[in-house]
Amino acid sequence: MARIDGGEMLVRVLEREGVHEVFTLHGGHLDAILAACARHGFQVFDTRHEQAAAHMADGWARTTGRPGVAIVTAGPGVTDAVTGVANAYMDSIPMVLIGGRSPLADDDRLPLQAVDQMGLMRPITKWARSVTQTERIPEYVAAAFRHAVSGRPGPVFLELPIDVLFRRVDEKEVEFPENHRAIQPPGPSREALKQALTWLRQAKRPAILAGGGVWFSQAAQELTRFAELTQTPVMTNSKARGSISEEHPLCFGGFGAIHPAVHQRSGGSSADLVLLLGTRIGLFTGGRNSVIPRDARVIQVDIEPEEIGRNREIQLGVAADCREFLRQAIESIGDERFDPHHEWLERLGAIRTAMRHRFDDALRNHKGPIHPARMAHEIARVLDPEAIVVADGGETAAWMGNAWTARHPGRFLSHGYLGCLGVGIPFALAAKAAHPDKQVFCIIGDGSSGLNFSEFHTGVKNGLPITVVINNDQQWGMSKHGQELMWGKGKDVATELGMVHYEKAAEGLGAYAELVERPEDIGAAMERALECRRTACLNIVTDKDVIEPGTLAMYSAGAAVLRPQEAEENSPEETTLPYYGKRKLD
Repeated sequence: MARIDGGEMLVRVLEREGVHEVFTLHGGHLDAILAACARHGFQVFDTRHEQAAAHMADGWARTTGRPGVAIVTAGPGVTDAVTGVANAYMDSIPMVLIGGRSPLADDDRLPLQAVDQMGLMRPITKWARSVTQTERIPEYVAAAFRHAVSGRPGPVFLELPIDVLFRRVDEKEVEFPENHRAIQPPGPSREALKQALTWLRQAKRPAILAGGGVWFSQAAQELTRFAELTQTPVMTNSKARGSISEEHPLCFGGFGAIHPAVHQRSGGSSADLVLLLGTRIGLFTGGRNSVIPRDARVIQVDIEPEEIGRNREIQLGVAADCREFLRQAIESIGDERFDPHHEWLERLGAIRTAMRHRFDDALRNHKGPIHPARMAHEIARVLDPEAIVVADGGETAAWMGNAWTARHPGRFLSHGYLGCLGVGIPFALAAKAAHPDKQVFCIIGDGSSGLNFSEFHTGVKNGLPITVVINNDQQWGMSKHGQELMWGKGKDVATELGMVHYEKAAEGLGAYAELVERPEDIGAAMERALECRRTACLNIVTDKDVIEPGTLAMYSAGAAVLRPQEAEENSPEETTLPYYGKRKLD
């Protein structure tokens, strides 16, 4: 009988889970796994920093809907991956992080790279375990995948001590789990479904806010069909963009389209019923400046019961898989005709048109360095409509998000609740690994680019031809603009970067690269970068004085109370904080 080590066991279970790609950075603790990956023909994408490996596993899940797998060495390998895991945890992204560990036999002997990895990972994962018996590795790997994708998705961590991983045992002693997950997702009760559809029939101004739960339940088709049957407008968050094509007449962009303030300005009332599908109520949907009207009926469908009712009262909470809820709703509706909501849809259409054209003057008449909106729109014109777009950076992501039209789910990747910069290049590399036949484009701020810049080399050496634009405004744009709004011009601190020739650095790492300084040159440079079939970098110099409207809105409310010369006029019991608005001080 053959004897196999823990690396062979682990890779066999990955194959059973449909995994054939892993993201890593070499360390000796991993060699048993890497050798097995080679034997089984896996694609091993090796990065220059473990943070990037973790971000790539996260990005893989965001663009495929399936868990990504990162494998990192003990000690600094695990600590370097923490940010990537935390980012996935905050956004409920399924990924599996496998970490090496010092030998069990050397515990308390101060071995190399020994640190409390479990203590680091438990707070930022759904599930974390250390394996102490070699023959149980398959059991634990299968459990890791079950936890990553069951209920609300999320990252999991599996620690493998080197003496456990490298040990060989008789193959007959090893059990490989089968049928270890539920085959049917949870659905709504008949009563809850009946009530939801009754309220939807009664609503005059209904709206669907779709989040990551729609994408990860693979419910894009069902969402579109349900919206069409009920004539209900749909807004999506970043994770769900494209779950209904943004060219569809019932798609109205982001959640802000139903913000009460927007409708007050247009002389009408906002939504009277909001159906939350797989989206949490947090900073962007709840709180003092919520997009959800206070007097609206709210139906919240979420696979995680604990999320229902967070931050506000919910009139109907439904603990169910989004796809299963939509499937049963479509079945219940049958041939029934709903109110077409003509007036409501026309008003939303006018708001959508205004948003799409709000930068027209800037595109036509801006003088001076390249306007970032002009840059984003020039890029969008050149890209294939089926391209995958990754946007990284405070203001940079917003400019690109406004210019791009997402037509399919998993094709627009950007930031979430951690607000983590540096995800752009790793996300794009993972998207190209997952979709080698698709055009993959990444835009990053010059500040963000510094966090994982060396991954240009990862793209080059692994044959992943992505096109990257660096929006070079020579500063941490959102941060500097915020300081200027709060304190006045010339009083910024630690937010200047200066002119850096990123194109030369990228070229040194093996990428195709160009510097672009005139708006009329953007299109041709983009075409050259896309056609070179190599990892490419365009360093586009943009106007540092242009402030993205979201930054302006976020900081302007607090600018007066944060200016030192006016501070004494304000109550010491409260202040206005960037991002969060007015707050009582303890």
